[in-house]
Formats: sequence, structure tokens, C-alpha cells
Amino acid sequence: MKALYLILVLFSFSSVAAEPVLHPELEIFRPFLDSHWEGDLTEPGKEKKMIDRSNWSRALNGQAIKTVHSINDGDYGGESMIFWDQKQQKIAYYYFTTAGFYTHGTMSYNAVTKSIEAVEQVENNAQGITQVRSHSVLDQSGKLEVSSEYLQNGKWVKGHSALYKRVPQTEVKFR
Repeated sequence: MKALYLILVLFSFSSVAAEPVLHPELEIFRPFLDSHWEGDLTEPGKEKKMIDRSNWSRALNGQAIKTVHSINDGDYGGESMIFWDQKQQKIAYYYFTTAGFYTHGTMSYNAVTKSIEAVEQVENNAQGITQVRSHSVLDQSGKLEVSSEYLQNGKWVKGHSALYKRVPQTEVKFR
């Protein structure tokens, strides 16, 4: 009986210590999981602050990652599902927004620069944006730097940029 108890105790410790399963191609995102982030998207010269809050979590038994974000507690927000697309042999994602448009795209990871490049197609955008390219880097201090550009009305224009930092658990709000 003591041996059975010891085995159960050891098993419970090993199961607690093990990290949750994640698709191998999504392991690059593990540092983001179960964390909350905040970034300032305020454009230079603008008075009104634009604070973006997000959280990242493992989804679908580790076959996907879900991100949820909200700017200014619900002025705008969205949810993404990131997954490994076996057919394309790429990290792919869908992003759905409170503004009624959605995007779908792919990401590639550069191990040397520890950066992620993303290209997405935009569907149903009222401002004429049809494509977005973004560049993200998680630096040594744990901050995430993100910049983007948009294909709007046939011309590439500067998009948003922000430096995100981890914050204590925060609520991502929608209206």
C-alpha cells in the first residue's frame, strides 16, 4: 500500500511539473502563454491615449494559441487563433475584430533575430486596407516590440507600432 501511495505522489508531482503540450511548430510562442501584455499605441502628437491590453493562452489541447486584445477597454478589439497549417507548412492565423472585418495570414520565425514576420489578407475593411505586414521581436528584457504597415487603397502606409510589456493579470474588456 505504501508503494502505491508513493507512486501516486510521485506521479502527481511529475504531472504538475510538466509543461502543457503544445504543437511543436508553436513552441516559439511558449514565452507568451499565460501572460498579459500592455502596449501604448498612441500616435505621436495625439492627446487621446490608445492602450492595448492582451492575453495569450493555449487552446484546443495545444493545437492552437488564442490571443484576445482590447484597445481602451473596448473601443476596438479582436481575437486570434494561431495554428500550424499542415498543408501550407506554415504558422497560420485568423483574426476577428469588433470592427466587423477579419484577417487571415501566415507567420515565419527568424531564429537568428528572434523575430516574427507576418503577412495577412484583410477582408471587409471599411478604410480600404487589404493587406497588413508586421514585424515583432521579443527582446532580452522580455518586452515585445511590434510594428506594421498597411496596404491601403493600393499604397503601403505606416501602421501602428508599440512596445508591449508583461503586466499583472488584467482584464481584456469588450463592450
